[in-house]
Amino acid sequence: MSDDFGQEQAIRKLGPGKLVIASHNPGKVREIGDLLAPFGIETVSAGELDLPEPDETGTTFIANAELKALQAADLSGLPALADDSGLCVEALNGDPGIFSARWGGETKDFGIAMQRVWQAIEAKGPDAGHGAHFICALALAWPDGHVEAFEGRVDGIISWPPRGDKGFGYDPIFQPLGHTISFGEMDPQKKHAMSHRADAFAQLVAAVF
Repeated sequence: MSDDFGQEQAIRKLGPGKLVIASHNPGKVREIGDLLAPFGIETVSAGELDLPEPDETGTTFIANAELKALQAADLSGLPALADDSGLCVEALNGDPGIFSARWGGETKDFGIAMQRVWQAIEAKGPDAGHGAHFICALALAWPDGHVEAFEGRVDGIISWPPRGDKGFGYDPIFQPLGHTISFGEMDPQKKHAMSHRADAFAQLVAAVF
């Protein structure tokens, strides 16, 4: 879905070589790097290249992923892969959504962010549901401005208090449907097989490799 031509426009393939992961989040860089490892891709992060973080001015996950990937590709001269992801809580009308990191304040402290989410749910009263989902948009951009984008989702519930230290972000309070543990307690390989990022990544792999 890189342009207005839809399926009539061929998906651009990605060959082996160096790829910028357009993120300064060590958790995301590590997780995306693990997913890319089997495909002969050498990854380097935007942080390692000292690339600036763009203002995320998009109104959707895909728009923000695309602007991050396009900037990193333009500045590095390499293909770049960007992720924009967040937690959407049904009782909060989809918040924090695209503002998930900002709920942690200027320092992006997810301990603060998780507390804010739980307090907001509690403020809705005892009948507020705990249903939630993670969304991940992945955008793959080339220096010439071409971009491909994919979006994945995983459903679950908000669980309190936070549990586990194996994930990052909101993982300790997100319990995926069909499981009794949080993403924060889950073995990383098991999470990789079922997460929102894995869903989006599977679509990307099917299209560009």
